[in-house]
Amino acid sequence: MDQQTTASARIIDGKAFAAALRERIGGHVAALKAQGVTPGLAVVLVGEDPASEVYVRNKGVATAAAGMQGFEHKLPADASETELLDLVARLNADPAVHGILVQLPLPGHLDADKVIDAIAPEKDVDGFHVQNVGRLATGMDAMVSCTPLGCLMLLRDQLGELSGKEAVVIGRSNIVGKPMAQLLLRENCTVTIAHSRTKDLAAVCRRADIVIAAVGRPKMVQGDWIKPGATVIDVGINRIPAPERGEGKVRLVGDVDFDQAVQVAGAITPVPGGVGPMTIACLLANTVIAASRQNGIAPPADLAY
Repeated sequence: MDQQTTASARIIDGKAFAAALRERIGGHVAALKAQGVTPGLAVVLVGEDPASEVYVRNKGVATAAAGMQGFEHKLPADASETELLDLVARLNADPAVHGILVQLPLPGHLDADKVIDAIAPEKDVDGFHVQNVGRLATGMDAMVSCTPLGCLMLLRDQLGELSGKEAVVIGRSNIVGKPMAQLLLRENCTVTIAHSRTKDLAAVCRRADIVIAAVGRPKMVQGDWIKPGATVIDVGINRIPAPERGEGKVRLVGDVDFDQAVQVAGAITPVPGGVGPMTIACLLANTVIAASRQNGIAPPADLAY
């Protein structure tokens, strides 16, 4: 289906928004360099997961393009927890490194929570450390998880003032669902977190002015779940078979049935090209914020949350 000619909803172009954000970040990096500070981001990859390798490579390219320093550390899949924690400790102590990201998922023998909590909270640009999670929940300055932060930026761009709007977040993960709900609460939305045990999920969604879908189930949210005119942010990235493209081929779809929802919603993110590009852009933004704070410089007003 041709999204541009049949859609009634505005298509939220996350790729274009992220490009503009990265351009602003480049300006902030140049300003920090003029003060003797070059933001540095260290990315740690354990093992050879193909998807993770692609993500790490993309992060490296974006870091360099923004004028930042990138530090890439690769450990074998059988690296011990002690080896990984020792590396994190060295990065915590390195003044050239302002942000640390350990690429998830980790091999099964490693405790991801233990590794995340070993990262210095001020360098936790993924926003996963328990201190940052707690600071966000209590309304304090915090490193905010990149994907929810990107969703919030897109919502503000589309809707302006969010206060008073009813929002439903489908999914309660620590990475997206819970921090997304906290961000929306801070915007004075009325927030419902829905999940697999929610009764009559469709009815819950139908009352929402904002729907955030982050469950990892392809096309779960149907068009008739959407309130007419609502803004729909689809965080899902699911690979489904695409035999029309050839044997063994796949295509990406979101958690929302786009072809249905686009006829009802007021605005909607596509997959791909919606939320995805915002995640790396917000990682760069968090690194600029971290570098500023660690050097006693006020973070840029258009990036800090």
